[in-house]
Amino acid sequence: MKKLMMLLLAICLMAPMASADNNKQLEKALNKEKKEKMKEYKKEGWKLFASSRTLEVALLKHYDKLNTLGEDGREVVGVASKFKSKNIGKQMATNNACTTYAQQAGSSLKGRVVSDMAGDGTEATDEFDHFYGAYERLVEKEIKGEMEESYSIIRDNGDGTFELQTFFIVSENAASKARLRALENAMKESEAAQRHAEKISSFVQEGFAQE
Repeated sequence: MKKLMMLLLAICLMAPMASADNNKQLEKALNKEKKEKMKEYKKEGWKLFASSRTLEVALLKHYDKLNTLGEDGREVVGVASKFKSKNIGKQMATNNACTTYAQQAGSSLKGRVVSDMAGDGTEATDEFDHFYGAYERLVEKEIKGEMEESYSIIRDNGDGTFELQTFFIVSENAASKARLRALENAMKESEAAQRHAEKISSFVQEGFAQE
């Protein structure tokens, strides 16, 4: 018993040390990633867009947000190219980010439906295609309010047009409400989905947890 108590005490004492060591390793990895990104951006001619801060500070804040959210945080990048109006380019990048997120959500849901329902002997092919399309379209519409813009970079193409990338951070826990709203409306458009409403709802609530 005494040996067991000593072992537990040793584990308790070592835990904070291990946690501190992990934090140092993470900080070191993030600093390395930041430096590599800075070199990449400088080499490719990217500059921070519409901000009084430096690109280095923007990157640090971006990584800090992702680190704080942990597994709940997801980075989504919106891209716009060959535009002349920077305002229009910014809107294009935002729309592209929403589309990207919606496609990821749709692919995740489709993969779960196909694999799980096939295992139950349920056909989940052609009759669900309309449902998947409606779900993606509605997620794209709903998710915009849950996307937190982190920073944007822009570069001159040299022909009077620009290219822009906007980086967003999404909390999957918060975004689950947007996905559920999209699910409810998508189901109204699909009899096949309505027949399996309970199971499909559970897939959406799980979000991207199994990716």
